[in-house]
Amino acid sequence: MPTITKKDFADRIAENTRAKHVLVKVIVQNFLDEITAELVKGNRLEFRDFGVFEVREQAARTAQNPKTLEPIDVPARRKVKFKMGRIMKEKLNAGVAEQ
Repeated sequence: MPTITKKDFADRIAENTRAKHVLVKVIVQNFLDEITAELVKGNRLEFRDFGVFEVREQAARTAQNPKTLEPIDVPARRKVKFKMGRIMKEKLNAGVAEQ
């Protein structure tokens, strides 16, 4: 499976909208920066039919090194959870039931 980069997205958007590539690149980066800024603030981002981004707290815990079996303290951290929206779910799963 190929990896799609930010540049690939900017190229596609520029081609589809006939906008200048430099402008599209700035807009895409600004969009991603705004998403990051809102998640850092702890805000929930909802894009109808696409999905929802939420920040979740993961409690500190003790894990185990599988090689040495030594206990390791894992600090608390924040994670981003994504829940896909209806249209994305439908498109992603189209044809899966037929296989």
